[in-house]
Amino acid sequence: MGVSHFLEHMMFKGTKTLSAEEVDIAFDNLGAEHNAFTSSEMTAFWSAGMPEVLGDMNEILANILRPALRQKDFDDEKKVILEEIAMYDDQPFWVLYENAMEEYYGSSPLGHRVLGTPSSINRMQRDELASYFYERYSADNTVVVMSGDINFDQVVEQIQRLCGSWERTGATREYKSIQRFQGKYQKNIPDLHQHYVFMMMPSVAFQDTQKYAAAALSSILGGDDGSRLHWALVDSGLAEAAAANADASDGFGEQMAWAVCSPENADEVAATMQKEMEKLLPSLTEEDVSKVIAKAATGAAIASERTSGRMQRLGTMLTTSGEYLSLENELQRIDQLTLEDLQEVAEAFPWKPEFIACTSHT
Repeated sequence: MGVSHFLEHMMFKGTKTLSAEEVDIAFDNLGAEHNAFTSSEMTAFWSAGMPEVLGDMNEILANILRPALRQKDFDDEKKVILEEIAMYDDQPFWVLYENAMEEYYGSSPLGHRVLGTPSSINRMQRDELASYFYERYSADNTVVVMSGDINFDQVVEQIQRLCGSWERTGATREYKSIQRFQGKYQKNIPDLHQHYVFMMMPSVAFQDTQKYAAAALSSILGGDDGSRLHWALVDSGLAEAAAANADASDGFGEQMAWAVCSPENADEVAATMQKEMEKLLPSLTEEDVSKVIAKAATGAAIASERTSGRMQRLGTMLTTSGEYLSLENELQRIDQLTLEDLQEVAEAFPWKPEFIACTSHT
């Protein structure tokens, strides 16, 4: 727990030929953006720049993806990560979310914290980190994605030259059965002046074409200022914020709804959230579908206007499912959604919370 995120940091600490400072300078000299992120399912290292420096960006990325993993760098970065964890521990919603995930998924790795815990980070050893790196960060467990003005054949040739010596380890993702805890959970956060509530239930997997209908349905319920939760909770003054979303992941999915309010409104807010969920299916209209389709199509189009946006879309798609769907075809699937599609997914994955987590203030 926390090892993938730790490695994300270590990639930028230098290689056998570049120091950490030289890595940053190399990107800066190209005028290129660069960064990385770790989620519960993948780590991504990326760069974006002008077409003429693409080859140079590839050189740097391929280099840092074979880090030195020096003991001193490991010891120094451990302190940085502990500080990052402490920073998130000052955010009540994040504290509730991480504790709720652990409770909801139990012993499943799905409940692991991406950053790890102070205990797991303090126990981690450099050699354990290196062993995990050599097993997981292999040629056959890596996806390279690019978008923009590129010559595909030249890029393939360059990647082969840069990464052709990387070992293949047969690393794969394990698909263990998912067991979800059903019930209620309360996290005590002393001196908290607001109340946080978080509700979860199963949803559609990334590979399921119903994910578009599930996303549309969650948008109607709690996607923005025009959603049901906004009008029932935020516009009425009961809550400071409220939202809902459907997260489609590799082989499974979750539907979530949350709200932030004053402690005295906690019971009424929770009851109102569940009431709006119960009303969602029978109250759906053709007008709801038309509005949400227009918003979804606009959002997808805007996100893809930058080549870096298309790059991240492709990376998520290919790393999660291994299948490609063009943006045009995806927009077409969204545009073809019907009221019946939304009703079907609402019946298959009802907005009926199986797990409710909230804060307490004693």
